[in-house]
Amino acid sequence: MPPVPVPAERVPGCGVAAASSRPRRGGRSGPWRQFVGGLALLLAASGVLAQPLTVAVSRSSLSLPLFVAEAHDYFAQEGVAVQLRPCLGGHRCLQSMLEGEVALATASEMPVMFNSLVRADFAIVATFATSKRDVKLVARRGAGIGEVADLVGKRVGTIPGTSAHYFLDLALLYHGVDPRRVTVVALAPEQIEAAITEGRVDAVSTFEPFAHGSLRALGGDGVVLPAARIYKETFNLVARRTLAAEREADLVKLLRALLRAQRFIQERPREARALLHQRMQVDAGFVEATWADFDYRLSLDQPLVSTLEGQARWALREGHAPRGSRIPNHLQFIAPAALRRADPAAVTLIH
Repeated sequence: MPPVPVPAERVPGCGVAAASSRPRRGGRSGPWRQFVGGLALLLAASGVLAQPLTVAVSRSSLSLPLFVAEAHDYFAQEGVAVQLRPCLGGHRCLQSMLEGEVALATASEMPVMFNSLVRADFAIVATFATSKRDVKLVARRGAGIGEVADLVGKRVGTIPGTSAHYFLDLALLYHGVDPRRVTVVALAPEQIEAAITEGRVDAVSTFEPFAHGSLRALGGDGVVLPAARIYKETFNLVARRTLAAEREADLVKLLRALLRAQRFIQERPREARALLHQRMQVDAGFVEATWADFDYRLSLDQPLVSTLEGQARWALREGHAPRGSRIPNHLQFIAPAALRRADPAAVTLIH
């Protein structure tokens, strides 16, 4: 497979979109939330508060804490103006941040690793969700595929430079398959479902909601291949180093809002699931079928550093990294100061 381009491709019309104007569901505290949110925006406009923090948010179940914090005005209540801007795929969200379109981005650690090989002006502020089941291998039974070993000689679609790409190689190696015996087809997230249903690929390695969508579209011809849970994906809030330093106080407020969202998800899961269904705009069965796949908890821990280092070794070994790349000290790509102030117990990094 040829080296993965860094940065990942951007498809016109599928990058950062305008902030959603979708009305929120009402509730007893609805008028109060609207008042607080309006007051925060008024203060921001008058200069009492700093410029709003714009966040490129991936359309993913992993982004639920941000959806909750926005819907319940936790950002405004903590004293920070935040604007969420949807994008399709964490790799695109991160690229939007690196290009200066937004202040912050949500992304898995994989695009963070790829960009760390070519630049050093950004860092992870916090991990706010993890999953061992977000990425899945979906195949067509009609292609003679029932397990990972059956992928030999087959065409497998995936999204280069993402967690889905990394998971594919890990799964193949774990099940004794040389990745070079599989034809990997590079796809954009929105191309996944059509590629497998139209038979242009025999299987896909992809994250949600594209795995669920592909399986649903295939009907009885679709199967999720059994694979060991050998990879824990992290979903992170990423910022430029300069912003992390200059807006640390605002980042602390943003993270405190996410801590409140974390508690809401734990204590009121039914309402959290309803909000996720509303924001994701997917079929009713998706949220229920995948709810247990995600763990929403703020952290910065040593396994994150180890994962970044392991992925970097994989990228260099398999020829996916730019020529001449070297593995950096990935501890330097984590900015823990804001999370330490918001929740000291959430930071367990070893220096």
